[in-house]
Amino acid sequence: MPRYAQIIMGPAGSGKSTYCDTILKHCENIQRAVHIVNLDPAAEYFAYKPLADIRDLIEVDDVMQDDSLKFGPNGGLVFCMEYFAQNFDWLHEQLGEMDGDYILFDCPGQIELYSHLPVMRQLVDALQSWDFRICGVFLIDSQFLVDTPKFFSGMMSALSAMVNLEIPHVNVMSKMDLLDSQAKKNIEKFLDPDPSLLVTDAEHLAPQFQKLNEAIASLIEDYSLVRFLPLDKGDEETIGDLLLSIDIALQHDEDQEVKIPKEDGDGDMPDFGDGDEHEHDHDDCCD
Repeated sequence: MPRYAQIIMGPAGSGKSTYCDTILKHCENIQRAVHIVNLDPAAEYFAYKPLADIRDLIEVDDVMQDDSLKFGPNGGLVFCMEYFAQNFDWLHEQLGEMDGDYILFDCPGQIELYSHLPVMRQLVDALQSWDFRICGVFLIDSQFLVDTPKFFSGMMSALSAMVNLEIPHVNVMSKMDLLDSQAKKNIEKFLDPDPSLLVTDAEHLAPQFQKLNEAIASLIEDYSLVRFLPLDKGDEETIGDLLLSIDIALQHDEDQEVKIPKEDGDGDMPDFGDGDEHEHDHDDCCD
């Protein structure tokens, strides 16, 4: 029986640990077993009790205090993650050999880990060799996506992680519970973006950026590459819909009765990313 994993990614402060705790509590309420592994060696606090904690292997503070290394916070974290990659046997031992596990991996917020450094891809390869089906979950703070230029920035970060890891991928617009009603209405256009509207919204930028904006918008339109699902931690419906979307991408419990995700406001069904090791009926690369 396969095992299942979510790789929780996103910039610092995007709500990754809160997401993990929210999903854990939701699953407890519906009597479903989920475990969390902390992979952030610089974490200071999280509400959940982890199944495994990378800080038992290595911590950023210990690396920074080593006079022979002389690393700052970012260099120290990269050193910790590279050390972790050399010691995946520690993680394998922590996870055990049980079938049917569902693990959330709470990852660090340094974006270079997902864009060009090999550590997270090495983790994905290791988990797949241990018979895990994996979905990447990329969080972006909804309070950050307040205008089109910032949306473009967040979208390219999410796309970079998706291309680098090559696994089914779901984008999440987090912290929707912190927005007022008007802000939620304004941000809806970014959940399933209309490329033509994005270009129009960015016309106030310098002319030299206009062709770049048009190219990015065309990329979204031609390949349906980026879409976001909302997450309001106080709304069980958004939590359940998001978890269902991820489960479908993972083919979780595929031998059970097929579940149909809720339609969005336009009557369209969400699309899911394709991985080479998965079979999907969808052509889109990600949500």
